[in-house]
Amino acid sequence: MQKYFGMHEAIVVIPTFNEIENIEPIIRAVFSLENKFDILVVDDNSPDGTASKVRELQSIYSDRLHLEVRNEKSGLGTAYIHGFKWCLERNYNYIFEMDADFSHNPKDLNRLFLKCQQPEIDMVIGSRYVKGVNVVNWPLSRVLLSYLASIYVRVITGMRIYDTTAGFVCYRREVLEAIDLDEIKFIGYAFQIEMKFKAYLKKFKIVEIPIVFTDRVRGESKLSGNIIYEAVFGVIKMRLKSLFGRE
Repeated sequence: MQKYFGMHEAIVVIPTFNEIENIEPIIRAVFSLENKFDILVVDDNSPDGTASKVRELQSIYSDRLHLEVRNEKSGLGTAYIHGFKWCLERNYNYIFEMDADFSHNPKDLNRLFLKCQQPEIDMVIGSRYVKGVNVVNWPLSRVLLSYLASIYVRVITGMRIYDTTAGFVCYRREVLEAIDLDEIKFIGYAFQIEMKFKAYLKKFKIVEIPIVFTDRVRGESKLSGNIIYEAVFGVIKMRLKSLFGRE
């Protein structure tokens, strides 16, 4: 059985809640890539044993697979903030966010990483909408909701980003260091918008590369009405605060 040692410069943060069906395949897929990424799983005390499966795999992927277990399900945004702070305390120069359910193709990590290593680029988004609509297995209603939400956010904020709600992102550590993570307000999918907006306000160079987003095959979606409400009305509040110099 092969063991891995040593810290690499890139790490993938994967938040989980009840992802027992996906967690081992996604971890093995990331570790099979040519580029050597570490992984941090931030689990919200999943009752299905997700964290136990990660601990089991840690015996194989020593020093590359990390686990943080939180007491309860507290939202996607807070899980990522927890993970980002953990990564910044270590020597990682590139910090990724990615879903556990294979909606983001792990092989695309290589493309995001390569792009983010280019001079002058600070943040790379795996974008569903930068070249048409690249979404598989979503009902038309959800595709329209997501696509129109990104247009809405672009109009309100002024960001020239086509996929403002994307959850597949590579950050240089300087971006996360510059953003006051304790001041991030949103906890649902609007968290993705807020992080991009904060980076945009700080004049970081943000680029998008096209990816194909495939809806989960295993497990259940976490999208809810409250998450959509937060995104719609929170964006207006966020923009107004920036206009009045409170960002």
